[in-house]
Amino acid sequence: MISIQLDEQQVEQRFIEELRKRLNDIEHRHTFWDMKELCRQTCMSETFIRETFFYDPRFPKYRVGKKWLFPAKECEQFLVMWLKEQPTN
Repeated sequence: MISIQLDEQQVEQRFIEELRKRLNDIEHRHTFWDMKELCRQTCMSETFIRETFFYDPRFPKYRVGKKWLFPAKECEQFLVMWLKEQPTN
């Protein structure tokens, strides 16, 4: 038989540290993504993005000069909705 003893105070302290790290990550997220960041966030190539959802009128995108910018929160919401619409062959 194996017996495990945990120091509840240490476990709680570790939990709080991890929670602070996660909240800090959320606070420092980007407001806007450029195409490179969109590709990184979605793990998709620029070609795939352009061929699948870039031209969807619901996809939030803004052209500023020669650069495309994408509002991060709006993109995340769109991407989840878009993914749920895809066929599950």
